[in-house]
Amino acid sequence: MKEVTVLIRDPEQQYEGLRTSLGLLLHATGVNMVMLDHEIAHLDEAFEDNLGFLDEMEGERYSNNQANVDKYEFKPIDREGIYELVKKSDIVIPY
Repeated sequence: MKEVTVLIRDPEQQYEGLRTSLGLLLHATGVNMVMLDHEIAHLDEAFEDNLGFLDEMEGERYSNNQANVDKYEFKPIDREGIYELVKKSDIVIPY
């Protein structure tokens, strides 16, 4: 199984990054979605539902922003952790 890390740095691309992560999970790919440096913007019902689907499909979601960890149940990650995810990934997709 391939490992993919989706790095979402641009708040305007957070929904596309989440949708990409979900699509990759459908193809038997291990996915680590990382929300970098910003709190989730525009948390609407569809985005929240898709976060639930990501969890159900056993994708991982991380953030280095404490607000995402506290409010939205992302796993905390620091720069070293991000480095390790990227290093072990077969593919890295930046947003």
